[in-house]
Amino acid sequence: MLKVLAACGNGMGSSQIIKMRIEQVLRELNLEFHVDHTSVGAAKGSAKMYDLVIVPAQLVGEFTNVPATCKIVGLVNLLSVKEIKEKVSLALNL
Repeated sequence: MLKVLAACGNGMGSSQIIKMRIEQVLRELNLEFHVDHTSVGAAKGSAKMYDLVIVPAQLVGEFTNVPATCKIVGLVNLLSVKEIKEKVSLALNL
């Protein structure tokens, strides 16, 4: 099962919206998954427990101490299903 974390610097409400978009994309990709959401501050400490962490593109640099098994995906448009699908597919080699 793919473990995904959606994180946003603006708080829990915006990361919840991003989470719903990510779930939509992962269903379309026919993947088995679990998605959590949190703030970027909290995500930095828990990223190592996830396969994929999705954050705003300008915050990718905050995640320097994650294992190679954890992929960090930066989004320019957090609400774009198209961008999420493209970048998640690339990160997962689909």
